[in-house]
Amino acid sequence: MRVLATLYEKGLDFELVPVDMKAGAHKQEPLISLNPFGQIPALLDGDLTLFESRAITEYIADEYNNKGEKLLCQSCKKLKAITKVWLQVEGQQFDPIASKLAFERVFKGMLGMTTDPATVEDLEAKLVKVLDIYEARLSKSPILAGDCFTLADLHHLPIIYYLMGTDSKKLFESRPKVSEWIKKITARPSWVKVLNLQKQ
Repeated sequence: MRVLATLYEKGLDFELVPVDMKAGAHKQEPLISLNPFGQIPALLDGDLTLFESRAITEYIADEYNNKGEKLLCQSCKKLKAITKVWLQVEGQQFDPIASKLAFERVFKGMLGMTTDPATVEDLEAKLVKVLDIYEARLSKSPILAGDCFTLADLHHLPIIYYLMGTDSKKLFESRPKVSEWIKKITARPSWVKVLNLQKQ
């Protein structure tokens, strides 16, 4: 979802190749040659093969900097540095907790497993501390890295999408600045296209 949103932000033409994960196609050729961990996504751009969604989005933002949204604010070193800080925050502070919470709240049910309420409670308590820092940041800036939408914002979209469909949405909605930020980033046309594509 991150990669698709980035491609749409850049207005790039691409071919999306569906992968039947239920049949285990992600663990077989040809995908296993593209991503040795047997996961999605993978990107082929000319003779370059990449995997890991965050690496792919950063490559797209750099390589196609002159198209669509900038996403990394290349022209301003300070703004680019701030973007990189919040990219790290997303990957190191937000996602490890939020992804586990989404697994408990959303994906366990899809897999026929039972949610563990104690784990949910523990993860929510941890996520609250992270979101308090986001609330403070977003009280000074409408978007994480300043005034322009960047990968730092975009990288949050998939997990926020899943958690906002659960009771954990209260953690986001109870923080006014975080709630405003979520409304802004989830309303972007690129993200709407990703969600519409998912429904097909």
